[in-house]
Amino acid sequence: MIVRNIESLRGTERQIDSENWSSIRLILKDDNMGFSFHETTLYPDTETEIYYKNHLETVYCIEGTGQIQEDDGTVHNINPGTVYALDKHDKHVLRAFSKMRMICVFNPALVGPEKHDENGVYPLINPGS
Repeated sequence: MIVRNIESLRGTERQIDSENWSSIRLILKDDNMGFSFHETTLYPDTETEIYYKNHLETVYCIEGTGQIQEDDGTVHNINPGTVYALDKHDKHVLRAFSKMRMICVFNPALVGPEKHDENGVYPLINPGS
């Protein structure tokens, strides 16, 4: 059984920070669950271009407001209780109008240190293991 408290992970290698967000990775590939599970905080008034060409992601908003814009221009409002699933490796822009807290699940699981590259992509780390 794996039991962790998010507060114990703050400031450790499981907290990854960027200019627009901070992600605490509660479950990672080495936990052998087949997915990774994160809480990501998006900073207010930010816009992040994302393209998970190597991963599928489901996101559940638990705090704040914003929007997601699909590559074709379609916009969806995001607020607490909204879930979206990037089931086709969808390119998108995520805008945070306020501080947003999101619960994220990735398949395949992230290893831990991944950050978006210049195209908004997380690299595959150790893809065969």
